[in-house]
Order: sequence, then structure tokens, then C-alpha cells
Amino acid sequence: MKVRSNKWLPHSLVCIFILLKIENTSGEGITLIEGAVAKGAVCLDGSPPAYQFDAGFGEGLQNWLVHIQGGGWCYSVKDCYNRTYNLYGSSKNMKSSDYNFTGIMSNKQELNPNFYNWNRVVMRYCDGSSFTGDVETVDPATNLHFRGARVFNAIVDELLSKGMKFASNALLSGSSAGGLASILHCDKFRDLFPKSTRVKCFSDAGYFAHVKDLSGEYKFEGYYDMIVTLHGSSKNLNPECTSKMKPSLCFYPQFVIPYVKTPVFMLQTTYDTFQVQNILATPQADPKGLFTKCKEDINVCSSAQIQRLQDFRWEFLEAFLVVGNGTSRGWFVNNCFTHGQCEYQSKWSGNPAWELNHKAIAQAVGDWFYDRGTIQMIDTQNVLPHYCIKFDKQEHLLITRRNIHVHRNLAGEGDRRVTGEDKETGNLQ
Repeated sequence: MKVRSNKWLPHSLVCIFILLKIENTSGEGITLIEGAVAKGAVCLDGSPPAYQFDAGFGEGLQNWLVHIQGGGWCYSVKDCYNRTYNLYGSSKNMKSSDYNFTGIMSNKQELNPNFYNWNRVVMRYCDGSSFTGDVETVDPATNLHFRGARVFNAIVDELLSKGMKFASNALLSGSSAGGLASILHCDKFRDLFPKSTRVKCFSDAGYFAHVKDLSGEYKFEGYYDMIVTLHGSSKNLNPECTSKMKPSLCFYPQFVIPYVKTPVFMLQTTYDTFQVQNILATPQADPKGLFTKCKEDINVCSSAQIQRLQDFRWEFLEAFLVVGNGTSRGWFVNNCFTHGQCEYQSKWSGNPAWELNHKAIAQAVGDWFYDRGTIQMIDTQNVLPHYCIKFDKQEHLLITRRNIHVHRNLAGEGDRRVTGEDKETGNLQ
């Protein structure tokens, strides 16, 4: 693990950028920004922010991809305190092996043709609020710090000092909770660069929809209420949005995206496993557990349950289409039963099961970023929920049994926690 202060040697770094070409896929070690602690930019436990960096080379030397790691959110003092014992609440618990540079982060041209030689950075996630929190007071009993927005600023400032301010192209990306963060921070990221820099944002599995659950209610909305309140997130959400509705609704992409001015690309599935489990079919919305087996394995769903999933698809699309069809907006929406696609190498490129109109996700995102065409693709052919590859069923069962949990009542009873997933990449998300 590397420990860096906020003082850099620009001339030495330029030489490093020119000479260093990383060939492995494991990426760089973790860099801690110790100098950020004095500014209060810290993880939940007060430890310094962290990121991983893999240097660009060749023609990509002046291009930057900043990718925000996912990992759910924490909604209560107890929930956030529990995170301080793992990598999602403390940089003390992070290892470089937690995150593999695959998919959109790969440095192999054949695997990642548009971004392989860029400077690629993973912003490690340790605040539980998609980097929106900012509460000055520290709880003396738990030493919890709700400072996600400051952590985001500290990492970005560090990257600017490393040379990102001279970027020709810059892309802010993220997956899951990180995909949401890439939307919420998109315009802020764009403002860091001169107008001459091409700056865009890319969200994978970050479009969490405000739709009714099986009970006909919006129970997940209560969960976002608690997150925004606990972390003091409202001051860091889009002001145009919060002036028209309660702040927690502005945590939903469908309500904030109309105000985002920077070009954005959405990679999404209409049958996102996280949303099926934690928004549509929670135990609270399905107290008799009639949907439990179906949401774990769609091959055992009844015809009525398949129809309900199709209804969810239409409700999701209705919420999604507020993104708009202007040329600056791009999307790639399939119907695979999965969660997160850009960090999986087989999903990102190489497996035809993930293509739409014979176009891989990697190609679609690259064409959109470089303005090679309007990319607005929704799968209207195979509209039933399905596993796009056999691995997905195994992956989904692993997520269900081990890694994604919403405990008890999202409306306010007991302990509930949303955590991440083990990925094909080995990434903890």
C-alpha cells in the first residue's frame, strides 16, 4: 500500500507517465491521501481516502478515466459503524486485490479498445452515501465521520495535481452505487476542466428506479430518506432538483437526470437483480415469501411471476425514458437478469450474448464517447427475463445468498443493510 501526501513532484510524474506501461490486469496498489485527513476528508472511521491508479501510455497519455467503486449504502449509525470493520467504511481494511482492472478498466486493447491506454483510476468507496455526505459533527461514541463529498473532492484534487487537469478526454464512470455517484457528481466533474476538454459520464447499474414494490408501495424510498438525512447529503444533491422535491427523491436518477447538463451514458438491464430483490420484491413487500424462489432463480418463476417481472420492466422503462433522446444522451439497455456489466470482461466485450444489434457494450460506449454515432439501444426482441450466460445464474445465486442484503423493514423497523457483491472480476462491489 502506498502512502502519499498532497505534495507532488510534477516533473518526475511526467517522466513516470511517459515511461510506465502496466501490462498486468491487477492494477496498481492502493494510494492513501494522508494530507486529506486534516481537511476532514475521511472514510467513515476517520481513515484517509484511497484510490488505485494505472498509468496511461501512448496516445492515451492525456486521457483520464475515473471509475467509482460500488458497494451499497448505510442508513443508520449502527449500519455505518458496522462498515468500519470492512473495506466499505475504512481504508485500513482495503487491499489492492479487492479490485481487479478488468472490463472498462483493462489495459488490453483487444479487451478494452477505447480506454485501454488511458490513465485509469478506481476511486475506492468508503463512505456509504455515493460520496454525497458532509456532516461536520463527529459522533464521539462511534467516531463516525459522514464526509463522502469531501472524500470525492480530495481524490479528484489529487488526480488534478497528478496531471488530470491537462486531460484531452475525461470520463467519470461508476458501477452500482458508484454508477449512481457518477450521475450525481457528473456536472461537478465537468466543471473541473476547461471547455476544450471532452468530458462525459458513464453509469453502469446506477439507475435505481422509483417504482412501486409488490405491495403497491414505495418502501425503498424510506431507505433513501434515512441515507440522505444521516449523511447530510441534501447540500450536495442537485439544487434545481431539491428546490422542487424532497432531497431524498433527488437521490433517484429519474428525478435528477433532467437537470444534468453533461453528456451521460446509461448501461442498464431492465431486470436488475438488485432492484428486483431490494426494490420490487423485498420481504416486507412479500411477507409470505411467495416471490423468494423466483427472485433467486428465474427458471422457477411461475407464469404469473414472470408477468409481474415484465410489468416491472415496463415500469422501469417508464422511469428510465426521462433520460431523454438528445444526442448527448446514450444508453445500452438489455433484459439480462444481472447487476453490473462494465467490470465483467465477458459482458464488456467478447461474449455475443451481451451484444445488441451485434454491438458489444465496449464498442457502444466508445462510439458514444467519441461521437461516432448516436447510441440509444434498448432490447425489444428478447423481452423476457433471462440469464445471458450460464455464469449469471451462478453469480446471481451467490449475490442472493451471501452478499446483497436488505435486513428487515426498509420503512424503519430494525437493522437493514445493503451491501455489494462478488463479481466475475473478483471485485467486491
